[in-house]
Amino acid sequence: MATGYPRRIMGVETEFGIAAYDGARQVLAPEEIARYLFRPVVAAHRSSNVYVGNAARLYLDVGSHPEYATAECDSLSQLLAHDKAGERIFVGLAKTADEALRADGVGGATYLFKNNVDSRGNSYGTHENYLVSRELALKSFGQQFLPFLITRQLICGAGKIAGGRFLISQRADQVWEGVSSATTRTRPIINTRDEPHGDSHRFRRMHVIVGDSNMSEPTFALKVGSMLLVIEMLEAGFDLPDMELSDPISHIRDIAADPAGSTALDLSAGGTVTALEVQRRTLEAATRWLAVRPDEGTPNEEMARVVELWGRVLDAIETQDFSGVDQEIDWVIKRRLLEQVKDKLGCGWGHPKLAQVDLTYHDIDPDRGLFYLLQRKGLAKRWITDADIERAVAAPPETTRAAIRGEFLDAVRERGLAHNVDWVNLKVNRLEPRTVELLDPFAATDPAAAELIDWVRQQPAEE
Repeated sequence: MATGYPRRIMGVETEFGIAAYDGARQVLAPEEIARYLFRPVVAAHRSSNVYVGNAARLYLDVGSHPEYATAECDSLSQLLAHDKAGERIFVGLAKTADEALRADGVGGATYLFKNNVDSRGNSYGTHENYLVSRELALKSFGQQFLPFLITRQLICGAGKIAGGRFLISQRADQVWEGVSSATTRTRPIINTRDEPHGDSHRFRRMHVIVGDSNMSEPTFALKVGSMLLVIEMLEAGFDLPDMELSDPISHIRDIAADPAGSTALDLSAGGTVTALEVQRRTLEAATRWLAVRPDEGTPNEEMARVVELWGRVLDAIETQDFSGVDQEIDWVIKRRLLEQVKDKLGCGWGHPKLAQVDLTYHDIDPDRGLFYLLQRKGLAKRWITDADIERAVAAPPETTRAAIRGEFLDAVRERGLAHNVDWVNLKVNRLEPRTVELLDPFAATDPAAAELIDWVRQQPAEE
């Protein structure tokens, strides 16, 4: 495959909810606290849209949502570490914002939430990006994905309370189309806008916007790992069951309200299949694929962990005995926690205390957030280590184009040279600008970029 199959470039973009509270009192509007959060970024770079030292993009998105886009990664654990690195970076900025709030006499504390909907029902997303071959027709390729994607929430939803009940997904209520080039107007499951961020003759970027933001490391690993396996099978022409649905998007909200996976989905060829059966059949194919899968990109050993967890989650859904996965899957962890509080209070799902617990689960501050409290108590399992995350905070992935971007940023910032970067270009702004284009996301070295970086290091430092 043109993508270097099955090695694959991946990235995740995460928008965060933001608020500033002093106790229960909100002290600033989101746009005001966002300015405090990005104050040191703007001071250092004269912009709120920058690439940081680990080659990730940090910026303020529409609606005053801080956003973090990981650098290009080529394996599952690497991507997870860089996703978690974004949390650590924003927590550091939040601590600095709190100091500024105190200095300005405002008080309160900055809160960042890795979720997908605020108290007013406004939605913000986490978007997955997978590099695929230009040879693939993304619209038809995407249509083959829809049965898997609309049912994937069963295994990796974040869960939420809405309308007086518990739903397994936060994003299911927010998408209205299957495959489309729109982003905000209709919120499709797969966005087909053609932005490969690489050689457009070789690559396409599959942009998936239906998934929930995940706090749990195993849930993230299952979300992305299962997706990788399905992409690999489709690209390889592997024997996948035909489960084309007559109207996929019409079922997505029903599935979110059905933790038993029993929602009946209408097949284009006639008859029905349940949401759980879609996942079962896909898992069976993935298990067969793993037996012949080339051991490249994400190692087969790690993919075997994904498949094993996938099977345990489906068994739990089928039996409704979640004790085997209630420390690994976000919506199961959260529901268990909420039910404990609900039983203690003797209340219904509409109680404001439950809404507070629901939100605080997603607080990314490791000293304050409920998820991280559970993790410290051994009630939420890990997939990677803190050392993996700290390395991802400090340095870009060494195996992709991000390594070049990170080295370039180190060089120009050490010299104080005016510069611009994006996913593809490195540019030094001089009277005669010097630019290098990096069209291969898989290439961790590039002769032209190396020459430019050497030239930068020979320049006198600018004030």
